[in-house]
Amino acid sequence: MSIWESCALTDVGARRKHNEDAIMARPEAGLWAVADGMGGHEAGDKASNMITSALEALPRPDNFSVFVDRIEDALQNVNATIRDHAAREFDGRMMGSTVVALAASDGYGACVWAGDSRLYRLRDGTLEQISRDHSQVQKLVDAGVLSAEEAESHPNANVITRAIGGAAHLAMDVAMFDLRPGDRVMLCSDGLYNELSADEISACMGQGSAEQAARALLDGALGQEARDNVSVIVIEVGDT
Repeated sequence: MSIWESCALTDVGARRKHNEDAIMARPEAGLWAVADGMGGHEAGDKASNMITSALEALPRPDNFSVFVDRIEDALQNVNATIRDHAAREFDGRMMGSTVVALAASDGYGACVWAGDSRLYRLRDGTLEQISRDHSQVQKLVDAGVLSAEEAESHPNANVITRAIGGAAHLAMDVAMFDLRPGDRVMLCSDGLYNELSADEISACMGQGSAEQAARALLDGALGQEARDNVSVIVIEVGDT
């Protein structure tokens, strides 16, 4: 089993009164997650924490594909629970959360996500975004209507098309990718990447230890406007 060094940090940011993000790190199980809640204080808090609590309690089987299936099943169950809770406690008002999770094993990882929280891999100084945002502007980018640069400042940049709790049928995406010793993986909410450029993210991710990199990323976002809650997890892939 690979050795995982990781650091998970979250902050309310400079403008929000409540932190609706939730983070979860289980390096001993090779599982990490960031959830960005929606629906206002209490509703958003509840949704994101329901996600991380479900993943925190998930056993790690020996079979990796079974593990990924169980992560998806757990998130489907949370989707139904959130919708039931919103109907009972919030008169059906919006209650949901994005999620991005990493399940890792020797030599490869699985990114499971819904919404616009992201997973990046840094390898030999090259930054790659593994997840693809479930958002209105990403659809426009995919259709060739917008460039990636135009999408960043688009007025609908924060409009997502998928979320845990957003619809009775939850469609998640799963991306498999390889991992090598020395790689770094970063999970984050949009409060981080909306404040930092890709070059800034890459430079921060490459700093010192996983903890130093995570703190550099968080401090970098907070040093900007930090208009939203900011969450970041950095994982370094060690030798087996």
